[in-house]
Amino acid sequence: MKHLVRNMLRSGWFQRAVGFLAAEYLRLVWLTNRFTYDPADVYDIVEPQMPAIFAFWHGQHLLTPFIRNKPSYRAKVLISRHRDGEFNAIAVERLGIGTIRGSGDHGSSFHRKGGVGAFKEMVRALEDNYNVASTADVPKRARIAGLGIIMLARESGRPIMPFAMVTSRFIRLKNWDSTTINLPFGRGALVGIKEISVPRDADAAAMEQARLDLEATLNECMRRAYQIVGRPDACPPPVTGASSG
Repeated sequence: MKHLVRNMLRSGWFQRAVGFLAAEYLRLVWLTNRFTYDPADVYDIVEPQMPAIFAFWHGQHLLTPFIRNKPSYRAKVLISRHRDGEFNAIAVERLGIGTIRGSGDHGSSFHRKGGVGAFKEMVRALEDNYNVASTADVPKRARIAGLGIIMLARESGRPIMPFAMVTSRFIRLKNWDSTTINLPFGRGALVGIKEISVPRDADAAAMEQARLDLEATLNECMRRAYQIVGRPDACPPPVTGASSG
């Protein structure tokens, strides 16, 4: 039975079906939630900075394709090569976002998981005027910002735009990143506080400071977003006393 289930999960038809259904479900969620933007003119602020690197927390990623509100905003998102990533890739491509496959982790598995190739592809995408979106946290260490996205900003010279998107109605899974499955017919919020720039000559200390700034900004974005939708109790507490490793 396990072999049968594993084969089904790996089959192309099943992955395409799940990706299609996921995309259409997320479209329903987006259309049936009343969204508030903080600041109200966030797109007027961000547009002159494009192409940019859009950063968000793992587990809070399901609605992020909808930050692209104009066809002229070309975008690609980093998605892992893991089997679960296939479903995500099919869904986001149906929603009009390109994909880059590989790992954002700059640890010991960086080469094995296609991290080097993915990093180079993200740099090229930014050079080609694509916005690039990626989770900021290190895999399996929720809400601890990694250095990968900081390195991308330094290499490309493009600003990081941290943001959070939440809804008042959701289901939260009990997994490592507390994945939030957004539900329709509620309130939503998209919050972006400020950009974070990393100079091309940034040394290790400057990069660590940028990493801490990104971490704090993402936590504040999420806190504000849940407050806006009337669910301040739903915001996970920030992780303290840890580093990116």
